[in-house]
Amino acid sequence: MNTPDYSPKSRLVALLFCLLLGYWGVHRFYVGKAGTGILMILTLGGFGIWVLIDFIMIAIGSFTDKSGRFVFYWTEPGSVPGGA
Repeated sequence: MNTPDYSPKSRLVALLFCLLLGYWGVHRFYVGKAGTGILMILTLGGFGIWVLIDFIMIAIGSFTDKSGRFVFYWTEPGSVPGGA
């Protein structure tokens, strides 16, 4: 059985970065996608459309980091006692 590999990055942090600073691609820099982060800066988040798509993908848990791992956990694993 294939189990997905999850990123150690926080989905909550990525979601807040996307909501507040999405036009500058800060959420993409956070997960290690510097190349597309720069493209987002140059296009102001794909004229807003790219930011909206990323926001939805992060919210539903299908956004991935640079290594292709899902940014799934709301907190970074091990950051709170009993956290996933």
